[in-house]
This record gives sequence, C-alpha cells and structure tokens, in this order.
Amino acid sequence: MSSAIEKLFSKRDLELMQSEAPTPLYFQMYSLLKGRILDGSIAHGTQMPTEQQLAEMFGVSRITAKRAMDELAADELVERRRGKGSHVTHHYEPEPVQAPLVGMLEKLASMGRQTRIKVLDVEKVIPPADIRSELGLAKGEKAHRVIRVRSSEEGEPFAYYISWTVGIKKGFSKRELETNVRLDTIKENGLILSKVEQYLGADAANNEVARELELKAGAPTLTLVRHSYTKDGKLVDILFCQYNPKRFQYRMSLSMDDYHSE
Repeated sequence: MSSAIEKLFSKRDLELMQSEAPTPLYFQMYSLLKGRILDGSIAHGTQMPTEQQLAEMFGVSRITAKRAMDELAADELVERRRGKGSHVTHHYEPEPVQAPLVGMLEKLASMGRQTRIKVLDVEKVIPPADIRSELGLAKGEKAHRVIRVRSSEEGEPFAYYISWTVGIKKGFSKRELETNVRLDTIKENGLILSKVEQYLGADAANNEVARELELKAGAPTLTLVRHSYTKDGKLVDILFCQYNPKRFQYRMSLSMDDYHSE
C-alpha cells in the first residue's frame, strides 16, 4: 500500500464513504482520488496503489476500487498498463487567480478615498538597479518614488507603501498625493492601466516600518507587490506594501460565473 497516498486522506474522508450514502461508493472513491490528482497532491508520474491496496485503504471491495480506477483512466488522469501498474498522467499547473481589473481598481480607489494617507517622501530619483531594470530605464534615468502610510478614518496606521512610477508629469507633490487618489493621478497623466499583477507574501518590519505601523521591530507583516501595466504592456508602476496584520486583511471576492459543474 502507498503510505504517501494514504496520508492524503483524513480519517473523516474515509468515514464519509458509507455504503448507505446516495452516491455509489466507487464514485465517492473516484471523486476523492480525482481531487487529489487535479490539485497536484498526487503528482504526475506517481504510481498508484494496486486495486487491492486501494480496497483495503478505503474499506471497499476490489470491484469498487477497480471501477474507481477505470473512471480515472477514462478521464485520462491515470494510465493503466498490464504488469506495470497505474501511473498518474495528469500534469498539475497552478493557475493565477484572475479577477476583473476594473472592479479591482475601483475598490482600490474607493479605499483611497475612505482612508487617510500621509506622504513621508516624494522625489524623482534614480531607482535601484533591479527596479530600473524592471521599469526598462536606462542608466541614470529617474522615476518618481513615493513613500506613504495609510491609516483608517480613526487614525490607526495599517499600511506602509513604497512606489516607483514612470511617465508622471504632474500631480506627484506631497500635497496633491495626500488629497488625491494616486491611481486617479496616474490616469490623469495618460497612463491607462490594463493589467495588474500582485504577489502576496510576508516579511519582518524594519525599524521605520515598525515605527509607522505601530509595531515592534521584527514583527511579521503581510506584504504585497503590485506591478501595473498599460495597454501596450509597459510596466509603469511598482508598488511595495507592508500591512499591519492586526489591522488589515486582504480579501478577494471572485465571481463564479465561469464555473461549470460537471
């Protein structure tokens, strides 16, 4: 029996496979195995347990185990070869979460209007080499760097931002950035965003971030890096965010319109 595969299923998973349930046992077993294959838990090339091993593992008959494996083979998730056993043929490839950009930008702009922003520094400077490379800047070219802190309406700081933006000709002064939404100002400069990529992570707060977000130095923060592109694929804005996890949670609501039940 494959102990590695057996560990993928909890005691509750196996207990829920009851013969009196309306769904046939083979289909319950097939669904459990299929789910683990599709999410990559049982990787491509993995040799599946024998029918007898599966029967013992799930507490079903060998005929039930065989039918479940037949269904997986029919879905081209596994390949069965006489004398060589069954192997997973499905290649798991994680897909990025996609959400409507317009709605996302509207929510970001709304947050900008409903919270307070304090600009710590705004300056046109030469970015670090990695930022310069990402923005496609030549040696010596400058970009607008803005360092900000966002607080709730009650005055509790929850976000620390550092952004690098190119193509800005107006509106990036301390006063204007504290009274206007930065995304609106970017748009007013003729930069129409058509794609945004975001990366979530975690990092420790350095002394400055800790001071501004009212944390202890070294305390964990939720991090987000956002790359914003125009219609022609040009990267024009890179935003680095650190959030006080006690005051901010990142939530994304996705539509189920594109989901189709089998």
